[in-house]
Amino acid sequence: MQIGCHVSIAGSIDKAVDNAVKRECSAFQIFTRNPRGWHAKELTKEDITNFKSKLKASKIDRLATCAHMPYLPNLATPKEDGFEKSLKTLIDEIERCAQLGIPYLVTHLGSHLGTGDEAGIKKLVKGLTIAGQTKNDVIILLENTAGQKNSVGSNFKQLGEIFNQLKPAKKFGVCFDSCHAFVAGYDLRTEEKVKETFDEFDKYVGIENLKILHLNDAKGDIGCNLDRHYHLGLGGIGEKGIAAVVKFANKRKIPIILETPIDDDRDDFENIRKAKEFA
Repeated sequence: MQIGCHVSIAGSIDKAVDNAVKRECSAFQIFTRNPRGWHAKELTKEDITNFKSKLKASKIDRLATCAHMPYLPNLATPKEDGFEKSLKTLIDEIERCAQLGIPYLVTHLGSHLGTGDEAGIKKLVKGLTIAGQTKNDVIILLENTAGQKNSVGSNFKQLGEIFNQLKPAKKFGVCFDSCHAFVAGYDLRTEEKVKETFDEFDKYVGIENLKILHLNDAKGDIGCNLDRHYHLGLGGIGEKGIAAVVKFANKRKIPIILETPIDDDRDDFENIRKAKEFA
């Protein structure tokens, strides 16, 4: 079972591996920079060496690691300066992943800001296609969205339409987020419904393209479009559904990453333990 959570890089980027090991992770996700700003501190040779050597010593499979894009970039924006800035950040982030030996970079699909799905998708595909020309092995993973106003890629048919336009195909994959799917209207509350949902995902996107699974329960109910992650089994999806999603990912050897909250109810350690119980 490859399972873990999003871990902090506070102090230095190699601390992420320490944090993953402490939580008994066999997979993990990081931000390689401050996710709430545009500026990124350059990775030093020491940063890269320490990260790689700690990862090797940890016995965590490199192919079960991923990075996540920062929050500000928006490739679906109609604003040209915003698009260029977002594209530069994506290309920079791909290069940072390549330096660290991280195989996957998860990206949100962005907001068209009211210009409509068609215009937003056109810009998104343009940006992703340019970024896909980078000469390294990093695979860009498109993450399904929660269906918030002006967002694209919340339904599998549209996600598939976006994905199938991207070339070269080997540079792209998909990250499935259980909370996002549920609040976008896909029922994940029972084993049967989980099967139906992934069958639909397979029809439009292809299970073979699913490289990372974000395992999160939802603060809201089905179809509410509220992107609020919650503790496993305690949200709208519930224990039966979360257990079925875990088993689905395990059976197909898809690394599972938790992005659950840390509060008085539970922390990362407890949510990871819970996920292992569900398996």
